Amino acid sequence: MGAVLDWMPSGAKIASVYDRREEKKSPSIVFFEKNGLQRSSFGVNDNTDVKVDSLKWNCNSELLAFVVRGEDHESIKIWFFNNNHWYLKQEIRYLKQDGVKFIWDPTKPLQLISWTVNGQIMIYNFMWITAVMDNSTAFVIDDSKILVTPLSVSLIPPPMYLFSLKFPSAVRNMAFFSHGSKHNLATFLSDGRLCIVELPEIDMWEELEGTEVSVEAASCDIGFGSFTHLAWLDSHVLLSVSHFTFNQVNCSLGNFSGKDGLPAYYLQEIQVMCSEDHKPGSVTSTGWQAKISNQISVEEQVIGIIPGPLNRCSAYIQFDGGKIVQYLSKLGGNRMVPLQKCDDMCFSSSCPWMTLALSGGFMSQKALLFGLDDNGRLQVGRRILCDNCSSFSFYSNATDQSITHLILSTKQDLLFIVDIADIQNEQLAVKYGNFLPAFKTRTGDDGRNYINIWERGARVIGVLHGDESAVIIQTIRGNLECVYPRKLILASIINALVQGRFRDALYMIRRHRIDFNVIVDHCGWKAFIQSAPEFVKQVNNLSYITEFVCAITNGNVMETLYKDYILLPCQKELNTVKSGYTDDSDSNSKISAVLLAIRKALEEQIVESPSRELCILTTLAQSQPPALEEALTRIKFVRQMELSGSDSPGRNNYPSAEESLKHLLWLSDPEAVFEAALGIYDLNLAAMVALNSQKDPKEFLPFLQELERMPAALMQYNIDLRLQRYENALQHLVSAGDGYYEDCMRLMRSYPQLFPLGLKLISDPVKKAQILDAWGDHLSSMKSFEDAAVAYLCCSSLEKALKAYRSSGNWRGVLTVAGLIKSGKEEVIQLAYELCEELQALGKPGDAATIALEYCGDVKAGIDLLVSARDWEEALRIAFLHLRDDLVSEVKIDCLECANLLIGEYEEGLEKVGKYVARYLAVRQRRLLLAAKLRSDEQSVAELDDETASEVSSSFSGMSAYTTGTRRGSAASISSTSTKGRGRQRNKGKIRAGSPGEEMALVEHLNGMALATGAKHEIKSLLMSLLMLGEEDLARKLQRACENFQLSQMAAVKLAEDAMLTDSRDDHVYSLEHYIRKVRKEVHNLEAFSWQSRVLV
Repeated sequence: MGAVLDWMPSGAKIASVYDRREEKKSPSIVFFEKNGLQRSSFGVNDNTDVKVDSLKWNCNSELLAFVVRGEDHESIKIWFFNNNHWYLKQEIRYLKQDGVKFIWDPTKPLQLISWTVNGQIMIYNFMWITAVMDNSTAFVIDDSKILVTPLSVSLIPPPMYLFSLKFPSAVRNMAFFSHGSKHNLATFLSDGRLCIVELPEIDMWEELEGTEVSVEAASCDIGFGSFTHLAWLDSHVLLSVSHFTFNQVNCSLGNFSGKDGLPAYYLQEIQVMCSEDHKPGSVTSTGWQAKISNQISVEEQVIGIIPGPLNRCSAYIQFDGGKIVQYLSKLGGNRMVPLQKCDDMCFSSSCPWMTLALSGGFMSQKALLFGLDDNGRLQVGRRILCDNCSSFSFYSNATDQSITHLILSTKQDLLFIVDIADIQNEQLAVKYGNFLPAFKTRTGDDGRNYINIWERGARVIGVLHGDESAVIIQTIRGNLECVYPRKLILASIINALVQGRFRDALYMIRRHRIDFNVIVDHCGWKAFIQSAPEFVKQVNNLSYITEFVCAITNGNVMETLYKDYILLPCQKELNTVKSGYTDDSDSNSKISAVLLAIRKALEEQIVESPSRELCILTTLAQSQPPALEEALTRIKFVRQMELSGSDSPGRNNYPSAEESLKHLLWLSDPEAVFEAALGIYDLNLAAMVALNSQKDPKEFLPFLQELERMPAALMQYNIDLRLQRYENALQHLVSAGDGYYEDCMRLMRSYPQLFPLGLKLISDPVKKAQILDAWGDHLSSMKSFEDAAVAYLCCSSLEKALKAYRSSGNWRGVLTVAGLIKSGKEEVIQLAYELCEELQALGKPGDAATIALEYCGDVKAGIDLLVSARDWEEALRIAFLHLRDDLVSEVKIDCLECANLLIGEYEEGLEKVGKYVARYLAVRQRRLLLAAKLRSDEQSVAELDDETASEVSSSFSGMSAYTTGTRRGSAASISSTSTKGRGRQRNKGKIRAGSPGEEMALVEHLNGMALATGAKHEIKSLLMSLLMLGEEDLARKLQRACENFQLSQMAAVKLAEDAMLTDSRDDHVYSLEHYIRKVRKEVHNLEAFSWQSRVLV
């Protein structure tokens, strides 16, 4: 162990330099544990005569740096340990005479400070850049090698790789270009040279497995300086940020240094070309030439460069502070100023991690520039999306490479999948909160829209696009893990379905255990029916189709199971409309309809085979209800072929009848299959089902033997009766002959729904009359007296018809049938008096008055009944018709008495309306004051946890605006309202002061005080009668009282409706007088006041 050593700040290891000159090997770095035992080591990979000096760990013990002093130059080498392997990540070269030294910043782990003997001080701020490119290929820098791994082909864990690229010296920076068939890699080396490599298509990389490809440096007539950033503008154009110093290694251009010899920064546009033709399937690593085509000096420090895909040969450049400009190359046809300001894309702070995402369709693509700063703030422009982000990437399932989802991990080790549409619509706060963990609520829904990362500190390094729909995560230890978020999987499946790739969608569903109903429900099952033939044709695997068939259920999983996932819009909705379907509301018929479509598609698209027949039987068994009879019919056909002994070629296309039957029994309830076999009246097949379902022969054999001994019609009748197919049972019993007529009658009496069918099946008039009479008796027992009377009339049972009409209250039918049966005059009058009494008891005095006048000839009784019915005009007309002045006087007295009574009740109702409105406004005022007080305490309530806040809100929801009170509510009762309305009002009970529902109860009560239609008709008739009797003043007074009450009631309801829409407490606006004036202006245009007489206004 040499004298150069350093103790890791975490205290775990001691690093020391081991000089191996005697072994003619380069020095090694050896690590020792606290107890002095050697733990591990690695070689410096340099010349044997070099000397290692200044060995230092950074402050978080992740990076180890030391100075290597050689004969030609000196260099600072920075190493990183991961997955039990030491990677050389940076080599910074200096001249021999510089005598470079360095230190790590004591607080910033990625900041290194170096200085030379001539006074040059450099501060390096390093940053970790993911090695995974947009096409999911990993390029890991390790000294003079780049380790290449196509993660889309295989998830090879580091430090393993598929193949490597060997460069002349250590790699400091690199850029990758991938578009179409072009895959170019540019690297900047520690000795200041540039290397270009053209790789073949990824599908051909398997031939490169395990190889090491040597790469030559590109020839160039001029030095490039030191690249701090490098990016491809096109397949033959590079853009770099070069840093020149006054003693730059290998630099002979003195005019490249800045003013006063200070470092200068330049944007350099570099054209590259290859003198060798690229051979498909091979790596082109030699013959490259580079030249600087354009150079622009920049005064500010460049933070990052990202290519601009919308404009050819363009890029976005970020300067210190987050300012964004767009670089436009002349090679792309630009004739304007090369640097254009992009104020709408600038960040609020410097974002070392910057990525550009294209969103939208092919015709309306939009560039979104995302940036992540050192404080974990993820930004789009100056808008901060997340303030605790640790890493992010993008996913695309679109064919045009448009980004559809943002994947980000947070410092709390949560993985979020965010729709780009949510970012554009600014819905992140609603759907994702502040990207913090969600807590389980009292309803049991935890509201999670994230995935917990199982290992602390893991970061997102890339994704697998398209149907793979995977997120690649690298843990702190270095190993790779693949996560398949449900949201990305569903997006990929829906995208495949929209594109009509049913086979790919089915494979993804099976691989990730997604509900098969997604295939049917993504655009509605009626739309899927049209695509069923294509689905069967593409899948072309009967095992997969059978699995799909068995998984179909009613309902829509897109609205239930997967309702929280934002999916792509369905383009097939247009096809649904074109095919004549409007909606999928009848979800109960989904299973049968889908399986029918699959069954037809199987018969059309798949060649006949035993497997196809079993799949068809599965569709029949899984239908709702199961189509077991159709399935058994198909099995019966196979059984008949077997019994006939035919050797037809088609026989081999079917499984045996026993195999088919066992398959059906495995899918269905054996008892249901047995009954279905009985339902097709095949006793042999029923016996076969019973035997294969392991039934005891003692249970079914005697029953089948008994059926076999019966005539065919009776056998079918008994089977139908057992299966509760009563209509078929009646048909078969009728076909058995007249000897079973009494059995038919018993069957119809037991199942009355068979009476209509019996009338159709039996043509004998006498028997039809018996059926109708029996039907009438049934209807009478069911209290359907009107229908019973019709049935009795059809079979001329007039006495029963009269009784049925009388029971139904149809007095006209009673008296008409009495005439049909030739009843005497005295009998009719007696019947009429009885009907009068019955109708009065039923609350129909108007009908009773008609009978008294027309059949009984009792004028006085008729007028008394009309007065009871409040039919004032008709009562006066009848009195004058019979010249009965005494009866006219009685009607007048009753009119005056009723008018005065109504005036008093309307005045009392008017007063009650005013009290209810005042009470309603008081309750509302207290509620608004309480709500204002609660809002003032909102901040303190918000600090409670979810459970406490839920309990607080629940307790507040039960509070009333009253805390004390002894007033009891009262119900308005006006005689002009209908009896039904009064009964309903009584059922509601009193309005209890201080109850939570008091405010709404008052509104409902005010609505219930409105004049009923019968009351309006009564008032209008009474007004006309008063005028006929010369009581104009009383009529005017009655109309005014009723009008004032109705105006007040309507104004009160209108006030309450308007008050519920706002929280305003303006006493002038919400006053009953104000609303009465508003309603009064509309009186003449309202149908509610049609009972008024304009003469009396």
